[in-house]
Amino acid sequence: MALRWRYQDLDGDQVSGPDITFDDQADAEEWLAREWRGLLDGGVAAVTLFAGVSVVYGPMSLRP
Repeated sequence: MALRWRYQDLDGDQVSGPDITFDDQADAEEWLAREWRGLLDGGVAAVTLFAGVSVVYGPMSLRP
């Protein structure tokens, strides 16, 4: 099942972000580890990881 990130602003509202799917959780997390700073700079405050329609975990803050 494909995994994807959902992006949220400081108020918890969904915001747009890269529409990328991943084959496994490790790939999704490695991508986020590389990209989190750019997402934060672009207005994303938190992310939630989904497998299909099920939440894997999150929301997780991107703020250091």
